[in-house]
Amino acid sequence: MKAVKLKDIAQILGVSVTTVSKALKDYPDISPETKQHVKILAEKLNYKPSALAVNFRNKETKIIGLIMPEIVHHFFSNVINGVIAEAEKNGYLVITLQSNESYELEKKQIELLLDQRVDGIIASLSNETSTFEHLHKVKHRDIPLVLVDKTSDEVDCSKVLINDERAAFMAVNHLIQTGCRKIMHINGPQIPKNASERFNGYKKALRAHDITCVPELVYTSKNFSYEEGIAFTEKALSQHPDIDGIFTITDLLAAGCMFALKKHNRTIPDDVSVMGFSNWQLSKLVSPTLSTVEQPNFEMGRRAVSLLLHEIRSHKTGETVKQQHLQLPTHIIERQSTRTVSKT
Repeated sequence: MKAVKLKDIAQILGVSVTTVSKALKDYPDISPETKQHVKILAEKLNYKPSALAVNFRNKETKIIGLIMPEIVHHFFSNVINGVIAEAEKNGYLVITLQSNESYELEKKQIELLLDQRVDGIIASLSNETSTFEHLHKVKHRDIPLVLVDKTSDEVDCSKVLINDERAAFMAVNHLIQTGCRKIMHINGPQIPKNASERFNGYKKALRAHDITCVPELVYTSKNFSYEEGIAFTEKALSQHPDIDGIFTITDLLAAGCMFALKKHNRTIPDDVSVMGFSNWQLSKLVSPTLSTVEQPNFEMGRRAVSLLLHEIRSHKTGETVKQQHLQLPTHIIERQSTRTVSKT
C-alpha cells in the first residue's frame, strides 16, 4: 500500500494542499471545522509526514556519511559500531561506505555523500591517500568533517586518534624490558599518519636503550594480512636468524609471524617474543595468546560522532566551530607471547 500524501487528503476533502498542511500544523487562519475534518481523515488514512521533506525544510537530512578503509576488519568494524550506536542515540542514520584502501574510490565516495547532502562526514583515510583536495572540498562546502585513526596534518578538521608514537614506544619498550635486543618490525605505508608515528615509536624505544635500528629488520606491509606476516618472518629468519622480538602494526600480522616462528621451530616467547597492536579478538584465540596494544576502537567511533554533532549544531546556530583533536588512552595487554619483565 503506497504512502498517503497531503494531496490525497486534499483531493478527498476538496481543499488545497496548503490548507491541509496548515490544518495539520494548527495554523490560526484555518477554521476549527476544517482542522477537525483534516485531522480525522489523516488519522483514518494513517498519514505520516515525510521525514525527508521535514528535514529538508529544516536544512538537514539527519544522515551522517561514514567512510572506512575496510568494514570486516576487526578494528574498523568496532569503530563503525561505535559510530552507529551514538548516531542512532541522537536520531541520525549512517551511510557506511568502504574505500578498500583506494584513494580513487575514497574520492568518489566523498562526492556521493556530498550529493546526498549528508549533515556531516566521518572518515578514516585509505593507505593510498596522499593528496587531500576531496577533503578540502568538504570543508569548503561547510560540511563538518571528522577524521578517525588514519589522519593527516594536511587536513584541517577535528580528529579522533590515539598517540600512536607513544603506544608503539610502550610496546617495543616492553619487548626490550623482557630481554629482546634484535627486534623486527612490520609497519604499513607511511602516508597515513598512524603508521609513520608507530614507526617513530619503534625507533624511539630502540634509541632509549642504545639499540641500533637495523633497516633490514623493518618491513612494510601493504595489506596487513596474515600471509604477509608469515612471509616477512620467514625472510627475517633466513637473513637474521638471531631475531628475538617482533612488533607488528596489527594483530593479524602478528598471528602470521607466530605461525612462521612455530613452523621454523622457534619457541614463543622463549626464543622470540611477539607483540601485536589493537587487541583484536583473535589475540585471545591464538596459541600462545598474543600480547598487544589495547586500542579503544568502539569509543573512537562514538567520540567521532559526538564531535561531528557538536559541529553540526554549531553550524546551525551560527557559532564558531572549534575543532578538536581527541587522543584516547592506550595500554599494553601482556599475554603469553612475550616474556615476563625481569625483576633484576
